[in-house]
Amino acid sequence: MNTLRIRRVAVAVAAAAALPLGLTACSDDPATSTSDAASTTAPEEGQSQPSDDVAAMDKPFGSACASVPKEGAGSFEGMGKDPVATAASNNPALSTLVSAVKKAGLVDTLNSAQDITVFAPTNDAFAKIPKADLDKVLNDKATLTKILTYHVVGQKLTPKQLESGSFETLQKGTVTTTGLGESYEVNGASNVVCGNVPTANATVYIVDTVLMPPK
Repeated sequence: MNTLRIRRVAVAVAAAAALPLGLTACSDDPATSTSDAASTTAPEEGQSQPSDDVAAMDKPFGSACASVPKEGAGSFEGMGKDPVATAASNNPALSTLVSAVKKAGLVDTLNSAQDITVFAPTNDAFAKIPKADLDKVLNDKATLTKILTYHVVGQKLTPKQLESGSFETLQKGTVTTTGLGESYEVNGASNVVCGNVPTANATVYIVDTVLMPPK
């Protein structure tokens, strides 16, 4: 009789000792822990993830960018190391512009300027001008200087600023810009075909039509 009672007491004591352990195990339920972790790491409602669009617009863009050399002085990396007139001279698509800049005596002016934007017409842009008219302009330094400085703005312009902008040029005239994303126009007629090209002292937007200052 005493032996049976002792066994019953021992079983009761063991059960009582095991109860807290069972409760502890329940509190460590993996599902509960996982849920807590998920609620801790989940983004807040309305919180947006960083967009790649901003990073993309830090780089050159446009259909004509594909023709820029991949390496060497005429590449985007190479142009970024030189001042703007020198950088342009290494880009085959801008050879007419470079010749005009030399004729106007503006190489040093452009290379020494700081934080400017240049709307750089391609060779095809100059080819739109009748040859007789172009030859006349190229041989008239005063007129040539007026036209070329009309393509230069005294500040670095971002694509965002081009969406709806009006900017004074070195010629003292005004250029207007409109657009969005990778499509921009200057003065409603000249399209940016390769934009946001960095040089050592300027940002270049290559355009498909020569800009003419108001008379």
